[in-house]
Amino acid sequence: MSGFRRWVLPLAVLAGFSVVAGTASAQQKEVVIGYQDMIVPWRYAQETGELEARTGYKVIYRKIGSGAEVVRALASGAIDIGEAGSAPFAAALSQGVPLKIFWVLTNINDAEALVAREGSGVHSVADLRGHTIALPHASTTHFHTLVALEQAGVAARDVRILNLRPPEIQAAWTRGDIDATFIWDPVLQSVKQNGSVLLTSGQLAASTGKATFDALAVRDGFASKHDAFLAQFVQVLAGADADYREHRAQWTQDSAPVRAVAKWSGATPASVPASLALYAFVPPAEQATAQWLGGGKDGVVARSLAATAAFLKEQGTIGAVLPDYSTAVEPRWVEQAATAAPAPVAAAQARP
Repeated sequence: MSGFRRWVLPLAVLAGFSVVAGTASAQQKEVVIGYQDMIVPWRYAQETGELEARTGYKVIYRKIGSGAEVVRALASGAIDIGEAGSAPFAAALSQGVPLKIFWVLTNINDAEALVAREGSGVHSVADLRGHTIALPHASTTHFHTLVALEQAGVAARDVRILNLRPPEIQAAWTRGDIDATFIWDPVLQSVKQNGSVLLTSGQLAASTGKATFDALAVRDGFASKHDAFLAQFVQVLAGADADYREHRAQWTQDSAPVRAVAKWSGATPASVPASLALYAFVPPAEQATAQWLGGGKDGVVARSLAATAAFLKEQGTIGAVLPDYSTAVEPRWVEQAATAAPAPVAAAQARP
C-alpha cells in the first residue's frame, strides 16, 4: 500500500522539525519526557512527582499520540526522553536518529491484540481481505499486523489499513467505520466489548519469533550530559514496577496507584488492573542480561530491532537496515539499578 511509504518520515524531514523553545538540553536541571497512553506502573511515579523529588530536576511531561510522533519529537529535540514500541524505534534508528534505548517499559505479551468488530464478517486474519483495519502507523501493532497478514498469506495491498491514533480508532469503531483494529489498552478493553480477539502479540511472537516490546529511549545529546539523572530515573522506574509486582493485589480500582495510572493513560480505574495483568514488567537484573538490553548484538532487544527493521525494509517502509542495532542499546543504567535498592514509590506529595 502507498500508505506504508508514509509510515516513517525521511531523516531530513525529521531533523527539520522545529525545536521547542526551552528544550531541556539548554537547561541543566530540566528534562522533557514524551509519553503515550500506555497503562504502566510508572504512571504512579509521574503522579507523585517521585522523579522530581529524587533528582531535583524540573520534569515536563508531554502526552504524545503515537510512536511515530515520539520519534519525530526525539529527532527534533522537542523532547529528551520518549516511550514507544520497538517498531518505531527500529525505523528511527535505521534512519540515523541518534537514540539510546535504556529501559524495557513492557514485554507486550498479550497486551496488544487484533480484534474484529461483531458483524464485520471477519473471523480470522485471512478474512481481512477487502476489509478495513485501523492502527497507528509506525507502531508495534502495525508491524505485527504485517507479520500476521504475511503468515496468513494475505497481501497487504488487499487490506485497507488506516493510520489512526488510539482515540481516533475508538471513535471510528463506535461509528462502525472500521472492521478491525490491532491496538492496546485502554482502547483494547473497549473494543473487546463488541468484538472478537483474532490473536494477540504474544501468540504471534510465539508462532513467528518476531517479538515486540515497549521501551524508553533518550537522545544521545541529552544522555551524554545527564548520566546521573538517567541512573536515578531507571531506579524510579524499577521501583514503580517492583511495587506493582510485589503488591499486585493492592492495586485495586480504588487505590491511589490505579487512579493515577487511569488519570495519566486515559483509562477507567475499573479497567486498569486487568490491563496491567496483560503485560510483563521486567526487573533491572533481568533487563541487564542478554534476555533484554545486555548481550550486545546477541541481546534480545538488539535482535528484535534488527528483525523488525529487516521486515520493514521488505515492506518498503525504510531504505536500509543497520549492521548492528546494539550500538543504540544502553544497558549501563539497568546494570547499576540491578545492584541498588529500588526507589521508594510516592515519596513526594501527589499532585492534585
